[in-house]
Amino acid sequence: MPKSNLDLAALPGKEPPLAADLVILTGLSGSGKLTALKAFEDLGYYAVDNLPIALLSKFADLTYESKKRAAVAIDIREGEALKQFPKTYEELKKRLVSTLVFLDADDDVLRRRFSETRRPHPLGGEATVLASIGDERRQLAPIRALADLCINTSKLNVHELRSIITGKFHDQKDANKIVIYVNSFGFRNGVPADSDLVFDVRFLPNPNYIPEFKHLTGRHPSVARYIRSFPQTGEFINRISDLLIYLLPHYIREGKSYLTISFGCTGGHHRSVFIANEINKRLKKAGFSVRESHRDLNR
Repeated sequence: MPKSNLDLAALPGKEPPLAADLVILTGLSGSGKLTALKAFEDLGYYAVDNLPIALLSKFADLTYESKKRAAVAIDIREGEALKQFPKTYEELKKRLVSTLVFLDADDDVLRRRFSETRRPHPLGGEATVLASIGDERRQLAPIRALADLCINTSKLNVHELRSIITGKFHDQKDANKIVIYVNSFGFRNGVPADSDLVFDVRFLPNPNYIPEFKHLTGRHPSVARYIRSFPQTGEFINRISDLLIYLLPHYIREGKSYLTISFGCTGGHHRSVFIANEINKRLKKAGFSVRESHRDLNR
C-alpha cells in the first residue's frame, strides 16, 4: 500500500477507501488518537486502546479468524517494547491486510492541548512538556517512517478528524448505510423534538378548505392529485429531493447512522403527509433505507 502524508487541509474525497483488516493507530500524545479510535469503532471496527505489543500477533490471528475488522491504538505508553514494533509490524503485514496510521501535530499545538486539559505528558518526569514531546517524537520516529497514512491534526477539530477517518476507511458496500426517518406532523401540535431537518409545507394550497377533502388524508389519491396539480408542488419535491440526496453522503461521512426529516403543515393530515410520502419514494429510489411515519394523521 502506498504511503500517504495527509496535510492539514486534507478532507475525504472521492478516492476509494483504504483496505484494512487490521488498523494500527499510533502517534504523538495529544494528537487525537482516542478520537480516531472512536471513529473506527463507529465504522464497525473492533477497537482496542493500548494493546501490549507482545499480544499484537495473537490479536491479529483472532481478528483474521473472526473475519472482523479491528483497530488497535499503540503509543509511547508501551515504553521499551516500542523498539520491537517495526519487526512485529513487518511480520503482521505478511499475514494480514494491515494499515499503520500515524497521528501528528505541531509541538506548540501539542503543548497547548496539554495545558488546556491539564493532563501530564505520559513521559512525565522532571522535563517540561515541550522536552517530553521532543523525546516522544524521537522515540516514535522509526514507527512514523513505516506509516501508510500520516495525519497532522494541528488545524483539525474532532469532527474533522472523524470525517477524515470515516472518508478513508468506510466500507464501500455500506456507502448508503444510514437509516432515514421521514415524518409528517402538524404545527398546531408542535414540531417533533427528534427532528434533524424540518421543512414547512404550509405554502402549498390547503385541501382542508375543500369539503370533499376535509376528512381525507394526503394518502388518498384524490387529495394527492389535488396537491400535485400545483406547479410549486413538483418544484418543491424536486428541489428537496436533490438537496437531501446531496447532503446524505456528507452525513454518512460524519458518522451519522440515522436522520429524521420532518415535513409540517397546519394539522398534519394532508400536505405534509403527501410530501413525506413523495420524498420517501425519491430517497428509496436513490438507494437509501427509509422509514415513513405520520405523527398526527389520526388526531
